Amino acid sequence: MHYLFIIILASLAIWFGHAAIALLLGITASSLITLPKGFITKKIGSRLLQIGIVFLGGSISVSSVVEVSGNYFPWISFFVILVFLLTLLLGKFLNVSQKQSYLLASGSAICGGTAIAAISPVIKPEPEEIVNALTIVFVLNALAVVVFPFIGTWLELSQEQFGVWVALAIHDTASVIGAASLIGDEAIQIAATLKLGRTLWIIPLVLFTAFYFREKGNLNGFPVFVLFFAFAVTLNWLLNPSEEINNILKQINSTFLLTGLFCIGTQIDYSAIKKLPIKTLILALSIWGLVIPSSLWLAQF
Repeated sequence: MHYLFIIILASLAIWFGHAAIALLLGITASSLITLPKGFITKKIGSRLLQIGIVFLGGSISVSSVVEVSGNYFPWISFFVILVFLLTLLLGKFLNVSQKQSYLLASGSAICGGTAIAAISPVIKPEPEEIVNALTIVFVLNALAVVVFPFIGTWLELSQEQFGVWVALAIHDTASVIGAASLIGDEAIQIAATLKLGRTLWIIPLVLFTAFYFREKGNLNGFPVFVLFFAFAVTLNWLLNPSEEINNILKQINSTFLLTGLFCIGTQIDYSAIKKLPIKTLILALSIWGLVIPSSLWLAQF
């Protein structure tokens, strides 16, 4: 009976296609039924995320992204690095745990839930820390989809300016496209293109994270799956597969990441996450409070 219930909820997680919802469904499963200590979902979550990361690497078309967003890529890169470092510094100032700050920095600077899911098996945070980061990103993205189009209209931004702004300021790709779709086709095209350029930074993020969080003084601590990730990225760059193949790889990647996050959710004690840590929330809101006006300023150049 346990297995049937888990299969149904895991299938829903894949169908919804959202990282935070997948995690929430996993938490729901562990709250509604008592899963044995050695239940399969409690053992394979990280492994599924690792496999998903490898397929993520295979679906990233480096040459296409750089070609399309070449004019903006230096600004995007500067923005990503700056947001990432500011989040880590502010997290240290607020006494937020290193791994919690790192998750929020990755999600805020690069691509929301995808970045958080990608580095989770590398840094091995507490399940509650993953929940905190994904919950905050989910709420802010939902808010952005509603609020940003109103602000853009009020400020009389052009479609190009609005597309640049949302591509830099909003975390998840789906929310970027959602907000841009309320403005126009040109805004969607610009936002999608630039967001892909921002997402490209997930490659150095995973590689750097694996090196930084390895066991100190032990080069053998470098996670093997990250090498497969780098190999998959290189293979995509060399072979330049068709869009159809890239879409298949993205679907496989999404399935593994969502299922992995669902399994992580089944490890979480709901009573431990009833209240989101106030320092973590302050960190996320402070960074977003800096990102929104600064990205708006860049968009108007």
